[in-house]
Amino acid sequence: MPPPETINVTMTTEQLRAVRESVEAGEYASTSEVLRDAVRLWQRQRREDAERLEVIRARIRRSLDDPRPALSLEEVDAELEKLFAQAEKDAARA
Repeated sequence: MPPPETINVTMTTEQLRAVRESVEAGEYASTSEVLRDAVRLWQRQRREDAERLEVIRARIRRSLDDPRPALSLEEVDAELEKLFAQAEKDAARA
């Protein structure tokens, strides 16, 4: 593992106050630890966002690659009407 590097970070007064309060409360040992934790959370969020985006892209790919013919607006409306009617029947039985 390479040695840690020192950087300068500019924060708002409110952000710095929150960091310092967290350290003073014993939640973290130092401001550096707070910022490292924040970066880890940021990295995790970016990975999760990338995973969600890949799922969306895969769905779009499957849709574009679907060999079934496209439906007209009338066909979509008719299919939705059938689905809604079935859902109403199912709800009435329950």
